[in-house]
Amino acid sequence: MNKRIFYLVASGVLLFLSGCDNEDKVKEISKDGSIETTMNVEHIGDKLDVIKTTHKIWVKNMLVKTAVHTDTIPALGILKTETESTEGATREISVKKDYEFYITVK
Repeated sequence: MNKRIFYLVASGVLLFLSGCDNEDKVKEISKDGSIETTMNVEHIGDKLDVIKTTHKIWVKNMLVKTAVHTDTIPALGILKTETESTEGATREISVKKDYEFYITVK
């Protein structure tokens, strides 16, 4: 049950932030009573990625706990995309596909 709540909270935070314009984004986190969450995915091979989620719990301007969760997930494969040099020349390159994050906060 704890993992379910964790994923719901983390998903909600990221979805909320992805919908914000630059002027809506928080420049400084209130540390009086908040949970600061970061998520990232690292490509570790052709078939596997690692998702890492970090929660920092702030109470009365003190960091009281840091929780880090990691999990191995399937890689999404390769995406062919076009890139442009500073001189304007274009070429096709292959890059690893990235996961999209959707977060629900309740």
